[in-house]
Amino acid sequence: MRRILFTLALILIAAAPALIAPDAQARSDNEGFIYGRVVTDSGREYTGFLRWGDEEAFWDDLFHSMKEDMPFMELVEDEFDRDRDRERKRSRRISILKWVVDIEDDNWGGNRIFIARFGDIDEIRPSSGGAVLKMKTGSTYDVEGYANDVSSEIHVSDGSLGDIDLRWQRIDLIELLPVPRGAEPGVQRLYGKVETDAGDFEGFIQWDKEECLSIDELDGETRDGDVSIEFGKIRAIERRGSGGSLVTLKDGRELHLRGTNDVNDDNRGIMVEDARYGRVTVYWDAFDKVTFMDGKGSGRGYDEFKPKGELRGTVRTRDDDTYRGRIVIDLDESEDWEILNGSLRDIDMDIPLSMVKTISPKRWDESEVEFVGGEKLVLEEGQDVTENNDGVLVFTDGDRDPIYLEWNEIREIRLDH
Repeated sequence: MRRILFTLALILIAAAPALIAPDAQARSDNEGFIYGRVVTDSGREYTGFLRWGDEEAFWDDLFHSMKEDMPFMELVEDEFDRDRDRERKRSRRISILKWVVDIEDDNWGGNRIFIARFGDIDEIRPSSGGAVLKMKTGSTYDVEGYANDVSSEIHVSDGSLGDIDLRWQRIDLIELLPVPRGAEPGVQRLYGKVETDAGDFEGFIQWDKEECLSIDELDGETRDGDVSIEFGKIRAIERRGSGGSLVTLKDGRELHLRGTNDVNDDNRGIMVEDARYGRVTVYWDAFDKVTFMDGKGSGRGYDEFKPKGELRGTVRTRDDDTYRGRIVIDLDESEDWEILNGSLRDIDMDIPLSMVKTISPKRWDESEVEFVGGEKLVLEEGQDVTENNDGVLVFTDGDRDPIYLEWNEIREIRLDH
């Protein structure tokens, strides 16, 4: 797919037409874009709108990597006097077609994926093969590998210089900052309603886990030739089986497109930032149609991401014992900005724990998740909501050592908000 540069311009308020009120100019659709200061190993600084390669450009986009340290895992190993040189064997279940198979897993604990919204990050210091991230809560994480977020070129639209792509290996510091008054991106963010076999989701769109701007392009083949259509010109995209799509333009024309991963079942997923659930990824078999809408802005600004820090709440067991205090889920997620993962058929969900009210394990392969807004979903697959979860720690108030509960002991986790 042809690479689309993220071209942005910085416009001063003083240069805007005098008939427009300054407050109206300052509240333009810019707050949701990632903005920051990048310092290279040569000491040069570049400040402006940022985009990770051809992908993430907004504060609610997700930064992925792998956590280097697992302090809570080590704490449990110490508490139960496990031999660190011997990996614990654990029986886990997997589904193969309709059969359920018990397997012996030698990698109890294992590694953990790091996922955070860019709006929850304070600064990023690239290192060889990875980075050190400082969160807004003050906590720091060493991460490495797993995704291209720790290797991508960073596209900077510097207000006085123009556009520049900075190689990850040359960067010393990325300091994330609110978008200043008067800075204009010059493009629009994609927004729409996605219809699926599991219901409708509405919010900001990232098509094929990549295209998210009005200037990004949808590629496909028609009977008359190849086309590349700016998303800003598209009204709707409707799946037509596994091999193609019906694309309706804003001028009313319809095109049947085939032949690329933008319009067939090689599509990597349609991501929707739904205000009810967080980041929803709809895969092709579940996708029916997306209808784009204009005038929805660019999303929440950097200062609107206000993580509180450590998770606190109450855990109730199946024996009706209750424990209250600081909570660590899956021996990993310990702060409210961290992400709970689960699936709804062919739809994946990355849910900030700040949006979760309760988690109630049901069968071995699913849990009911109640959201702060009142919605409830039964999610499956993934480690966070199934028997593959490595358990929960509760640091009860006043006690130095945590209580460890295995996943199959838990009836409900209720988080404080």
